[in-house]
Amino acid sequence: MIQLLIVHGPNLNLLGIREPEVYGTEPLERINEKIRIWASKNDAEVHIEQNNNEGKLIDIIHSRSEWADGIILNPGGLAHTSICLFDAVKAVNIPTVEVHLSNIFARENFRRKSVVAGACVGIIAGFGGESYIIACDSLKTLLQRK
Repeated sequence: MIQLLIVHGPNLNLLGIREPEVYGTEPLERINEKIRIWASKNDAEVHIEQNNNEGKLIDIIHSRSEWADGIILNPGGLAHTSICLFDAVKAVNIPTVEVHLSNIFARENFRRKSVVAGACVGIIAGFGGESYIIACDSLKTLLQRK
């Protein structure tokens, strides 16, 4: 059984309300439900957390590092600025996939670069809530190869 830590960053608690033309109308709890369904069908255990505070996101990554085989991280807007999240992902040395609901490369210039992505094995962006499922599948495949 693989163990995946799912970390949702700032403002993701407002999914379904915040800019639905960009992020869709699906609330975070529905995305989490889809992740749990995926886990039950794929011999996986998931731990899911959301926080709006950069330091707490780092604490989540640190505290679950001995438990998790892989991490799926949506750093939200912190993707573009947080060297601290980059360092946290590097420090725990666990395969991490960065996820974004929108295609950050088709948006404003400041969103087209992710500082955090450099610490990750890959990035999935632009598929709405399905981005998390694609990341789960990809990370499972990667972990099974090891």
